[in-house]
Amino acid sequence: MGRLRTIARRTFLIGSAALVGGVAFGTYAYRKPHANPIAGAGIGALTPYVLIDPQGVTIIAPRAEMGQGIHSTLAALVAEELDLPWDQVRVLHGPPAAAYYNAAMLEEGVPFAPTDESWLAETARGAMAIPAKFLALQITGGSTSTPDAYEKMRAAGAVARAALVQAAARRLGLDAATLTTEGGAVIAPDGTRIPYTELAVEAAASDLPAVPPLKAREDWTLLGTSLPRLDMVEKSTGTAQFAGDIRLPGMRFATVRMNPAIGAAMNGFDATAALAMPGVEQVINLGRGVAVVANTTWAAMQGADAIRFDWADASYPATSAEMRAQIAAAFSSDTVDATPRNDGDVTQPRGQTLQAEYHVPPLAHATMEPQQATALLQDGRLEIWVGTQAPGFARKAAAKAAGIAEENVTLHTTLMGGGFGRRTELDASIYAAQVAAAMPGTPVLVTWSREEDMVQGPFRPMASARIAGSVAEGQIETFDLAIAAPSIMETFGERFGVPMAGPDSTLSQGAWEQPYSFANYRVTAHRAPRTVPLGFWRSVGASHNGFFHEGAVDELAHLAGVDPLAFRLQHITHAPSRQVLEAVAEMSGWGTPRPNRALGVAFVLSFGVPTAEVIEVEDTPQGIRLTGAWAAVDVGTALDPRNIQAQVSGAMVFGLSAAINGQITFAGGHVEQRNYWDYEPLRLHQCPEIQVRILESGSKIRGIGEPGTPPAAPALANALFALTGTRARELPLANSFRFA
Repeated sequence: MGRLRTIARRTFLIGSAALVGGVAFGTYAYRKPHANPIAGAGIGALTPYVLIDPQGVTIIAPRAEMGQGIHSTLAALVAEELDLPWDQVRVLHGPPAAAYYNAAMLEEGVPFAPTDESWLAETARGAMAIPAKFLALQITGGSTSTPDAYEKMRAAGAVARAALVQAAARRLGLDAATLTTEGGAVIAPDGTRIPYTELAVEAAASDLPAVPPLKAREDWTLLGTSLPRLDMVEKSTGTAQFAGDIRLPGMRFATVRMNPAIGAAMNGFDATAALAMPGVEQVINLGRGVAVVANTTWAAMQGADAIRFDWADASYPATSAEMRAQIAAAFSSDTVDATPRNDGDVTQPRGQTLQAEYHVPPLAHATMEPQQATALLQDGRLEIWVGTQAPGFARKAAAKAAGIAEENVTLHTTLMGGGFGRRTELDASIYAAQVAAAMPGTPVLVTWSREEDMVQGPFRPMASARIAGSVAEGQIETFDLAIAAPSIMETFGERFGVPMAGPDSTLSQGAWEQPYSFANYRVTAHRAPRTVPLGFWRSVGASHNGFFHEGAVDELAHLAGVDPLAFRLQHITHAPSRQVLEAVAEMSGWGTPRPNRALGVAFVLSFGVPTAEVIEVEDTPQGIRLTGAWAAVDVGTALDPRNIQAQVSGAMVFGLSAAINGQITFAGGHVEQRNYWDYEPLRLHQCPEIQVRILESGSKIRGIGEPGTPPAAPALANALFALTGTRARELPLANSFRFA
């Protein structure tokens, strides 16, 4: 932000149109663009994605970089149209601003399957940009960053390039049509090269041109290739800046300790022993807990351990068993949240029948970087550095916590050591602002311990499913899936102060929209009572509904006596979905005999991406080993193949880790897991080699951060059944199987 303010003051700025083509059903208030948050006086840019100063071109990324490589992909969208070489590209995260709203964010909630491309469905999806804009949803999540940016950030580069060419044409007295661009410069017919940096002021002083035609794919030089990540060198050398890397004069270091009965009150505390410890300077009452301030983070954490607390009890059920009983009781007609799919009549099964129950526990996000934020309140203004997926909401929450107006808060979005939905939450910003408000003039870095981060949540919800199905003549006759879980949106809305009316689409996400052509097909979502705070966990509802749905499909395949992969293919007519299944079959050598080993397959369409995965397992004297993993995805258009492969591989490991070991359990109202030793991800030696194939149907572009997670658990569970004959209907799998 410091650099952004400097550039804006110099007014060396090029921008682009916010809405490419507009929307036919919009209103003037919607079509009118938001103000440019970093434009200098007299600059008429509409959407600030491109900044040019004497040092070069800086591309502004409006989405959070948390390891998924989005800054590189978004920068490439602009650089491609700008004819800017990759070694000249610099990228910065944009400030919190309405202009950076995510138009694709709300599309996932429309009541149309991603495979439905009818006029009505497409109109409904397009309409979601209107509330997204009015709500100023500058959020990174839902695998929406690339779909949202694909048109408008390419347009930013194209407009900037056209403006620079026009400026060069005026300077040279030539027709703009005779000029070309290459290597970050405008080139005249006689070979004269004028760098963009020399044309920026002239270009910015004139009205911006209309959006010119964007490059055809066959003309791409950056997009569609595997580019070096822009953050690679800094992260490899330890020079990348996260919230915990900020250092300011006179800085103090703090940690927080909240009631482990999440959300309950703190009746009192005794900090005498803590304040007597070397380095501990003060203890600040935060209401439901405290912040301990010291001259080092370690001293602050040691001080927190020395405080004696009187905690109030939890208001939710005290044990996991009680929570499970609450969810079981939610399978009734008066708790139906929605029935998003109800084809035919599932009440008349024919042939062989299946009745089954599936269960999953709550899960933590367990990001590698615990929650951190640096804040300084001085002269009535708050400056905060935080890794956040929702910078606008974080700034508003920090302002409220500090008791100042929002316009007096400057928020810097730093790099993040993992997000997975956890950093959409506002607690790190709130606590840092509260501590800074209690210490005006003193910068403070607030770092949560791993244990504090683990026990406070928010969590993926505990959920259960009841499945009734039947098969006859090798086909599914009826498929009835009922899901019960507390509502993520209900608890999320309470924390954000945004009422969430209507059904919660995440309850049935990843279940109802699957492209299976079962004649009699019903999916029902039941809303269980609120318990602990819930949040968006990587792939949200699809993460557990994929396990329910694909476990049931696999059971029905075996009941019908049909090969599980062939069984899926005979029930799917959607071409891209069939193609990923066929691809993963070919990759894995499906059907080839493999002594002492077995394969399991799963298919889940989530976030618009058809994804098929196969897991191979082997029985060894040391336990079951994962010996191979294959995934095929269809993203519509692949902008950076290597980055897509990395995301799919990482999502598979994330899903497999949760499937094998992941669980949050409660006793006495408190979380029992504390750290990675009892919430264990897969170790390197446990991970199989992963192969990823990317398919491109050419339909609308899709994001890839989450779709690799949902098929992982069912593919593994189905492989375990093929190997052992034991059907896993509950996670984590380590409770039922011995893994090497």
